[in-house]
Amino acid sequence: MSRPDITRVNKPWGYEEIWAHTDKYVGKLLHIRSGGRLSLQYHEVKEETIYVLQGNLVLLTDKERITLPPGSVYHISPGDMHRFTAGAEPVTLIEVSTPELDDVVRVEDDHGRV
Repeated sequence: MSRPDITRVNKPWGYEEIWAHTDKYVGKLLHIRSGGRLSLQYHEVKEETIYVLQGNLVLLTDKERITLPPGSVYHISPGDMHRFTAGAEPVTLIEVSTPELDDVVRVEDDHGRV
């Protein structure tokens, strides 16, 4: 059995490690540094489910702002506006999604990305 490579992708808010990438799904670990936050975004096609491993993830949606402690699971459907933020402690989460990695529509971004 072959062992897939893990691809590290540096981001302004931390980094992600892609540990599975097939034509049907993608598995990632997201490491969000203290005070880091991803863009406010949505996906047109991509669907994802996250599982918080470490830290308290602050999740902002178009409907609510919630804190997800370790062990929490949250599903994001296409069109759902969302933003992940780490507070005083870093956050690590698992993200499993459909394979459309470039399907990101940024509504607001702290780092000038479009």
